[in-house]
Amino acid sequence: MKRLFKGGRVVDPATGRDGRFDVLVEDGRIGRIATDIAPADAPGATVVPVPAGGIVCPGLIDMHVHLREPGQEHKETVASGTAAAVAGGFTAVACMPNTTPINDNAGVTAYMLRKAAEANLARVYPIGAVSKGSAGEELADIGELHEAGCVAISDDGKPVATALLMRRALEYAGMFGMPVIDHCEDPSLKGEGVAHEGYHASALGLRGIPNASEEIVVHRDIVLAGLTGAAFHVAHMSARGSLDAVRYGKSRGVKVTCEVTPHHFVLTDEALRDPVPYDTNVKMNPPLCEAADRDAMLQGIVDGTIDAIATDHAPHHADEKRVEFDRAPFGIVGLETAVPLVFDRLVHPGHITLRRMVELLSTNPARILRLPGGTLAEGAPADLTILAPDLPVAIEAARLRSKSKNTPFDGWQLRGGVAATIVGGRTVYVNDAVAGADALGA
Repeated sequence: MKRLFKGGRVVDPATGRDGRFDVLVEDGRIGRIATDIAPADAPGATVVPVPAGGIVCPGLIDMHVHLREPGQEHKETVASGTAAAVAGGFTAVACMPNTTPINDNAGVTAYMLRKAAEANLARVYPIGAVSKGSAGEELADIGELHEAGCVAISDDGKPVATALLMRRALEYAGMFGMPVIDHCEDPSLKGEGVAHEGYHASALGLRGIPNASEEIVVHRDIVLAGLTGAAFHVAHMSARGSLDAVRYGKSRGVKVTCEVTPHHFVLTDEALRDPVPYDTNVKMNPPLCEAADRDAMLQGIVDGTIDAIATDHAPHHADEKRVEFDRAPFGIVGLETAVPLVFDRLVHPGHITLRRMVELLSTNPARILRLPGGTLAEGAPADLTILAPDLPVAIEAARLRSKSKNTPFDGWQLRGGVAATIVGGRTVYVNDAVAGADALGA
């Protein structure tokens, strides 16, 4: 199948392209990119006009999602999660192992990949567990997980339990070129905390989690990454001290990378009280921090210290969230709200360029996880996201494609969204709110 996408602005940091180009897709791969490809030069190709103002970029990659299947299908399934992903512009997602059972063996990994093939929407890259059962006691068979298709290891939902276990995980994963992704948190400091330790939690009588809980483990892991020479990635970073540690590690040549979520660069712990006190849709781990931390995350995005934006898409059933704040699970959905938040809060105010946006959401996640996407180079997989920078977006929780609706952004009015998502040259999502986008499904 041949398709010729004409008239869009191509933004691809991996190849240095930023300008008006036509993109020829052949047999699921990028065949050719040029300033003007005449239909006569692409015999048999279907001409697909890109909507006015459309940005064509490498398919977005979310390197931190929870698809919940197997075992927690009341929250999300691989099918519903990948439907949410493509609606959010993501052509690929990397899913964390805290399913039931834990993805600590090739059988669970194979199950996830089979479900992804059946859904036939976004590409799914499993992340295996660091330890058996994520219990923090004995390393999982990382070689088996790698061979089965895992692209990284993590005990996400929990930190890697000890410095020795983290050292062994780094050494073992390093043999396969896989990063170790850590949920950085000191359980003894977190205790029974449910919100950031500060004024707002205290005013509401909520038990606090200090920033030091995250910062201590980030420092530990950077030291160990330096010791082993292996790659370490900080998941969902939230504290300014953690960012300082990453800067230090990078300055010393340590193979450390990090991600931040949209909710951590948009919201602060003031959301615990305003507009709705005790709203469990602002309960996440790590918790929303104070304005100085939020501003530090913004600065890290701007200056390049932060490598990726990831959603930490964490769906929960409404009944699980409709309880007292202390009892509710941590986490929010994020696949369908990320792009509008990045446009509205980062691109349009002038904090970052479109090139930097694509680096954070596509190029760098592909590099960190060593995935085949993240570029529109000739011969690369034809995974494309077509963005609509000026599209008015009204977030409505009830209309999200995710099986769960737990978002603090319900009712927000934003500018910038997704026109279409193309995986392997095949259009898997078209936004009917974008004028002319219907042609993208041709």
